[in-house]
Amino acid sequence: LILQVNTYCFTLKMVQSRAENSDKSVKMVNTCVLENFGSKVMFVPMNDQIQELHTIIRDKCTSQGDFVFYSDRLIRLVLEESLNLLPYSPWTVVSPTGFSYDGLRFSSGNCSVSIIRSGEVMEKGLRECCRSMRIGKILIQKDADSGEVKVVYSKLVQDIQRRHVLLLYPIMNTGKTVHKAMQVLIDNKVKPSNVILVNLFCTPSSLHYLSDVMPEISIVTSECSLDPPNYFCTKYFGTD
Repeated sequence: LILQVNTYCFTLKMVQSRAENSDKSVKMVNTCVLENFGSKVMFVPMNDQIQELHTIIRDKCTSQGDFVFYSDRLIRLVLEESLNLLPYSPWTVVSPTGFSYDGLRFSSGNCSVSIIRSGEVMEKGLRECCRSMRIGKILIQKDADSGEVKVVYSKLVQDIQRRHVLLLYPIMNTGKTVHKAMQVLIDNKVKPSNVILVNLFCTPSSLHYLSDVMPEISIVTSECSLDPPNYFCTKYFGTD
């Protein structure tokens, strides 16, 4: 189950203070901050497994191969939680032993949109969860002169306006890139209430920003902290 709370004690912020001795030892001080992000922001429940994955991803000694392996595990866990927010409908099947089973299946009309390039790291996990889900693409870059984000390319599912959308974006610092992607979706008549942002790491300011400008979208993330791993995508792709 997703832990859905208005106040969330987000992951411990590590404040480093270097000792003055010759071995340059680092003392880690844990601080915990309470923030109000609204009912549309949902966190994967923190447990030992999730914290271990966060630790491996943040460890500078982690090899690129291990980084990809454990990142894929975290991506899969966050995606599985996000799928709980999609609509389901009753469905009855007959088992090999001839018994009827009253269960559920995905309602028709689900798709995904990847904010490239970073969102593409989540596509493998999505394919493993939903083989037939169609994936669109949006490329957003920052203008070198103005510093504003702009849409460079987009290719969406043809009938996306009638679908629920999983928006893939693993690392979020300001929320402005997601806001721009949402404007593309809205221009294509997608309802913001039908969008689920699937995220791994974000900052408090990005959540507050999106809650203000796009209050209807749902957000699922594994961690909100002041120090997200911004190197995530370059290390995942081996370009660091």
